[in-house]
Amino acid sequence: MTDTVYYIICGVLSIGVLLGINMMSKVKSAVKGNRLSALCMLAAVCVTLYKYQIFSAGMMWAGLAIGAAIGIYLTIKVEMITMPQTVALLNGLGGAASAVAALLTLAAVNAETGIFAVITGGIALAVGALTFSGSLIAAGKLHKLLPQKPTVLPAHQALTTISFLGMLVFIVLLPIKPELMMSISVAGLVISILFGIFFAIRVGGADMPITISLLNSTSGVAASIAGMAIGDILLVSVGGIVGASGLLLTQIMCRAMNRSLASILFSKAASPAKSAKPALSAQPSEPASKEAAEKQNTQSAETKPSQNELTATGHADKSQLPSWFSDAKEIIFIPGYGMALSQAQGLVKQLADKLESMGKNVRFAIHPVAGRMPGHMNVLLCEVDIPYDKLYEMETINPDFDKTDLAIIIGASDVVNPAANTAEGTPIYGMPVLAAEKAKKLIICNFDLQPGYAGVPNPLYEPNPNTMMLLGDAKDSINTMLDSLRTKSASGGASVSTGGGNTGEAASGNQPAEAQIGPWFSEAKEIIVIPGYGMALSQAQGLVKQLADKLESMGKNVRFAIHPVAGRMPGHMNVLLCEVDIPYDKLYEMETINPDFDKTDLAIIIGASDVVNPAANTAEGTPIYGMPVLAAEKAKKLIICNFDLQPGYAGVPNPLYEPNPNTMMLLGDAKDSLNKILENL
Repeated sequence: MTDTVYYIICGVLSIGVLLGINMMSKVKSAVKGNRLSALCMLAAVCVTLYKYQIFSAGMMWAGLAIGAAIGIYLTIKVEMITMPQTVALLNGLGGAASAVAALLTLAAVNAETGIFAVITGGIALAVGALTFSGSLIAAGKLHKLLPQKPTVLPAHQALTTISFLGMLVFIVLLPIKPELMMSISVAGLVISILFGIFFAIRVGGADMPITISLLNSTSGVAASIAGMAIGDILLVSVGGIVGASGLLLTQIMCRAMNRSLASILFSKAASPAKSAKPALSAQPSEPASKEAAEKQNTQSAETKPSQNELTATGHADKSQLPSWFSDAKEIIFIPGYGMALSQAQGLVKQLADKLESMGKNVRFAIHPVAGRMPGHMNVLLCEVDIPYDKLYEMETINPDFDKTDLAIIIGASDVVNPAANTAEGTPIYGMPVLAAEKAKKLIICNFDLQPGYAGVPNPLYEPNPNTMMLLGDAKDSINTMLDSLRTKSASGGASVSTGGGNTGEAASGNQPAEAQIGPWFSEAKEIIVIPGYGMALSQAQGLVKQLADKLESMGKNVRFAIHPVAGRMPGHMNVLLCEVDIPYDKLYEMETINPDFDKTDLAIIIGASDVVNPAANTAEGTPIYGMPVLAAEKAKKLIICNFDLQPGYAGVPNPLYEPNPNTMMLLGDAKDSLNKILENL
């Protein structure tokens, strides 16, 4: 490959990466943009290896296979909630790769090597090493392996400054003392690693989004400078793009949090908070979920106030929830990291859908640092099919809070803390926040009344008749709101039917009435849920998860029976259920679970027909004859949630729909049927 051809390819691939990044800024093209950038990066690696004959073709393919296997494994294993630490880890690997390339370049220095290559090699080594160590610290903090509070060592400021100056001295000495090249390089590597540790370990949870953005930028800068050192234009170009985009994002995040980059690097952002106006509790902690509360639980059980003591008088009582929701027309949700920790986004979607079905205008206010990574909160909400046009940036939605009837805060504290406007000297002073306090009524779902990551007491927690505090895990709080919206009346929603026939009409028969739902579940100990394509069409898997959780909290053993063709693609049903955090070990294949149906007290069929149709064993000449099916008919009692009484796709009438005192038909949309069950538990 000639240099000219190589440079042309470099230009095309660089433009492809830029184009991909541009596409990622638009919701509709984001996925395609990500794929384009990834494809261009893959091509860049292959072209570079081929150009410089670094590896043989066999080794290159082996490397690609290993990398692809690792990528696929991470795709399967890494949950969205752990994506920030995964990104931090990948940033660190990028920095490490640049440091290794720079170290090898310096090791190969000879009399013909120019001073430019030596200096750029030193800079790449320093930036790559600090990116690696800083990223490991960030990932450790985010994954709870290290304390999320700022860690300040004795003489921390001096250590940080000395290590920073040591990196500069190392870079200057390289061309001056070429005979000590490797000794200086190793010393510089150690000093740079220490600097990365010193600056990252003191950054608290409140500033972690900026840290991730900054490390993303430094990984690109390290790669670009390493490209200069080895004379590779493609590495310079792509590294520069990553570095520039990361730096722009860092600036955006700094403005959003009212932080200067210098204050992050030299620990001013981690200064202890001055006392603001006292709130109900002044113990800093993470909000909204049990996992978060455990991280900062420094008080003993003897001195920590009880949950009842934390629920101070003066707040609105949860018995007012129905009237609050009934009166509200404009509603704004404010999701925070506590919602993410509790994995409550599915329930948030259900609550939003329920409110919209009541004619409410529901929107979501997204603070730039609401998650642990830029864009984290948007992805969490979009994963549960909350429309992107319902998500509003802070600058857009803040003017609307004074016209909002009800704001619902879910696991957020610092990003809605009005003290940011008044509490001088605190870490959040001057930080733009969502103006939730201007809403006419406010519901706050937090694990307790303690402040957020920044440790600044939140005035919103003070007793106020227009504020309701729902304390505890976010899922429990949202379920409390959902329960208040569910009507116990028999009218509307799913209808209880007797089954039979192939029409949509409810036939007469001797089946139990809706009032029997509660007793059936109360008596059952072994329960099997059978999801079908109707559940997928209704997007009811979130409610299925809610039902399963409710039943397990009642001491029931709940399992899921998965037919191989329950969805429209092999593995489809498994993915749908795992997306709402139903444990994979609760999903059983047909061959494994079929023998257990005769020992099952209650089977619940949700939008399935052909895969449970016993006619498959007897109706010769039909499309399903001889097809293995789930033996649901052997269960002692059976609840069937179907849209109507018509047969499935194969057109074969299902004997399970015939009148039977041990079978209950809940007709209508799967979501309505599941809500009907939940109402009667």
